[in-house]
Amino acid sequence: MLFKSWKSLLIGCTLITCVYAQEDATSIEEQCAQESIVDYNMPLRVGALFIILVTSALGVFTPIVMHRISPYSKGSTRDWVLTMGKFFGTGVILATAFVHMLPEALENFSSPCLGAGWQSYSAFAGVFCMMASFALQLLELGAVANIERIRANKAAQIKCMDLEKVSDSSVSSDSTDTTARNSPIDPQYVEHDHEGHVHSAGLFEEGDAFKHIGTLILELGIVMHSIIVGITLSNTGTDEFVTLLIALVFHQFFEGVALGTRINDMNIQGWRRPTLMGVLFMVMTPIGCAIGIGIHSSFNPNSSSSILASAILDSLSAGILLYNAYISLMSQEINQNPEFRQAPFSRKLVCFVSMYCGAGLMALLGKWA
Repeated sequence: MLFKSWKSLLIGCTLITCVYAQEDATSIEEQCAQESIVDYNMPLRVGALFIILVTSALGVFTPIVMHRISPYSKGSTRDWVLTMGKFFGTGVILATAFVHMLPEALENFSSPCLGAGWQSYSAFAGVFCMMASFALQLLELGAVANIERIRANKAAQIKCMDLEKVSDSSVSSDSTDTTARNSPIDPQYVEHDHEGHVHSAGLFEEGDAFKHIGTLILELGIVMHSIIVGITLSNTGTDEFVTLLIALVFHQFFEGVALGTRINDMNIQGWRRPTLMGVLFMVMTPIGCAIGIGIHSSFNPNSSSSILASAILDSLSAGILLYNAYISLMSQEINQNPEFRQAPFSRKLVCFVSMYCGAGLMALLGKWA
């Protein structure tokens, strides 16, 4: 009798477990199923694409135009505005990585819609973020080493050409033997001419090389994230769409200011490259919006492939922006910059307050976007 009771209890527990397992499976299937957007409102979605386009353009090109329209002196109103914008942008970049990208990547990697292998480890977001920072460190080291090698080869070629010119002129002249002996090895002449040729060749100094590479890496991280943002906006439900659009308007403007001020620091002659970099940032989120509009009828943001792609790209973008913010922007611009360390207290205060305001406002936007 007792055996039958235990057997009945065991069977009952098994049945209950099976019921709960079936309910959990059904619940997961519902969570991962495609959500149909009622009243998609295509004109509003297309209009949002152009709103984001204009906002991004204003953000990235305002500091570029202010910097290039005419010369300005240090301490002028324009210098103060651009300096505040640059440090405001540093805070924006840092908060974008910490508040917008990394938490979203962590949330996506913990989604029940992913396979069991991805759910078996809870720190994939940190791993991909770390991998991106390691890769950038190697990329930056290799790029700067290559620039130094090119500069050394160019300098050696210029020195040989200078010595040949001096030697030819000494042979053809009727000067005295003493003058002929001194002319080919006159260090002042060779060094001065060598430096002039090197600078005119347009090769980067070491600090400029880091700025160029750092800015290009920064744009890469922003662009990767912008595509995801655009697709997400176009496939957001009608109820949350307007709120998300307003948040993204500020998001894109602040990111544009951050990128535009860093493009100014590259000290590029002419308008071509700054314009191309600005246009690339300006169009990437609208391109993402256009892709999202085109695939909205078949796109399932809850599918495992969509969630995994978004999680990996957000993690990599976070690693890029964090590396750039701490190494290229904060460390080199503040701690390792003698000009900043020797600046008046008032200028330092304005710079730090601007950076903290940028980080604070971008963190606040994390509530909606």
